[in-house]
Amino acid sequence: MVAVTNSVIDPLGARPDPRRWWALGALVASMLTLGFDMTILNVALPTMAEQLGATTGELQWMADAYIVVFAALMLPAGLLGDRFGRRRMLIVGLGVFLAGSLVGALAQDVNAVVAARAVMGVGAALVTPLALSVLPSLFAPDERTKAVGIVSAGSMLGLPLGPIIGGWLLNHFWWGSVFLINVPMAAIGVAACVFLLPETRDPASPRVDTVSTALTAAGLGALIYAIIEAPTRGWGDPLVLGLFAGAVVLITTLVLRERRSARPMLDMGLLAHRGFLFNTLAATLVMFVLSGLLFVLPPYLQAVLGHDALGTGVRLLPLMGGLLVGARAAQPLVDRLGSRAVVSAGLVVLAFAGFLGSRTTVDSGYGFTALWLSFAGAGFGLAMVPAMSGALGTLPTDRAGSGSGLLMTLRQVGSAIGIALLGSLLAGVFRDRLDVTGLPAAAADTAGDSVVAAHLIAERTGTADLLTSANASYVHGMGVVLLVCGAAALVAALPAAAFLSNAPSGRDTPNAPSEEGTPDEGTPEDGPSDEGTPEDGTPDEGTSDEGTPDPPSAPGAGSGRSTGPDLATSKSDARQ
Repeated sequence: MVAVTNSVIDPLGARPDPRRWWALGALVASMLTLGFDMTILNVALPTMAEQLGATTGELQWMADAYIVVFAALMLPAGLLGDRFGRRRMLIVGLGVFLAGSLVGALAQDVNAVVAARAVMGVGAALVTPLALSVLPSLFAPDERTKAVGIVSAGSMLGLPLGPIIGGWLLNHFWWGSVFLINVPMAAIGVAACVFLLPETRDPASPRVDTVSTALTAAGLGALIYAIIEAPTRGWGDPLVLGLFAGAVVLITTLVLRERRSARPMLDMGLLAHRGFLFNTLAATLVMFVLSGLLFVLPPYLQAVLGHDALGTGVRLLPLMGGLLVGARAAQPLVDRLGSRAVVSAGLVVLAFAGFLGSRTTVDSGYGFTALWLSFAGAGFGLAMVPAMSGALGTLPTDRAGSGSGLLMTLRQVGSAIGIALLGSLLAGVFRDRLDVTGLPAAAADTAGDSVVAAHLIAERTGTADLLTSANASYVHGMGVVLLVCGAAALVAALPAAAFLSNAPSGRDTPNAPSEEGTPDEGTPEDGPSDEGTPEDGTPDEGTSDEGTPDPPSAPGAGSGRSTGPDLATSKSDARQ
């Protein structure tokens, strides 16, 4: 089949169209919108708990509804972009994200917010893999690495800005403003994509495996629901046990189905490779801890320490600053010491931060908190970057796309379970230690929902002892969460130190792609080159195998591409 170009790169080798940088700006705007959303909601959770009367479990669902949908749909969403046009699906994704944000801003109850977050997750799943997949049609190889870095930086910029912008909005407007800020950002992204981005597609892209997608969403949703409901209903409750059993059945079915598939959407066989397995476990553990911390910290800073929303956002900056410093320092250290040493050291630093933070008391003050937050951020950055690069560097060339997709999906699963499990642990400890002596049964039950609810009950009843007990109980629960985080990081550091390769390049397999052999972003492994295949290109007959997914191409086909706001773009993805 002859591929006809419809790109801002002149096929005859003439000077590239300068509009490509404006098009890159459209992609950065898209990723910046998602970057905001990763952290802006966390600052708003205590305010939403107060004004909506949300329990800890409901707050967990506000955060996890987005992540569960995102994790389940990220791979098939990229395949849709390959099949129907990447610009088109990118615009659809931004439109869906905009609509979900608008619904969230206007929501009047918890269920509406959770539904809006799920809709936003659908939009994010479309935007994230496709934002990088269009780069090959915009930039020649000598400029592509820089372009990938700029897009990744756009998503990273949202991490520190989200809490500050969210805090400022909450101090001046109602809680829905943290959703409303997404509307103009997404609208700008849509307009820029319409006028600046070329349309590209892969006519040979396989059909989406809807059964595997449904199994992923249902299995992960059942698991998260069981974990969130367990502290309230009890771990032995029939519903909780039934959900756990259902999740095991669904996820097992998914794994068996994918293992039997000739070209699976989730290539589970890659986990048999030692280097990929342990790097992926390290990256997933880091996301587990990071997401859990971002969930439990804002109520501590607002309710216990008494800071307003903007003050809370500013006081999260040591975590973000340490993360950015660690991420920037990681690659030079890998070049000098090897990835095994740096990943292990990052996990040990993270464990130290968790153990240090577990010593926090009600009277510790913010200075102590800022200290261990800085160590935690540095540990995140040091462990995440080489773990991601190392995992991708172990992949054979023909499985780079599917491996990248599996890695990104597991990272999102780690985030969802981190919020659910660590949030539920905190909720259980808080409720068990809270002293509600003398309170009416209804008030006592409400006070146990969250530290914010306990503060409201204490103010209404004038019970100073309840306020003191609420603060002490929450800090104790946070200490238990941090102790678990520290232990998990330390346990993960041991196999990392024992089994990871210490090669400075992060590659430990002879089948790994060389710098020159890394698959091009957006170029399918089994199909024709799609760099600039026009919107009206006609697919060849019979290019897909009865709907069986191809190994997704990196980084855009639904799959594997360097999806998601990564802390850094790995060399194996960037060297195009």
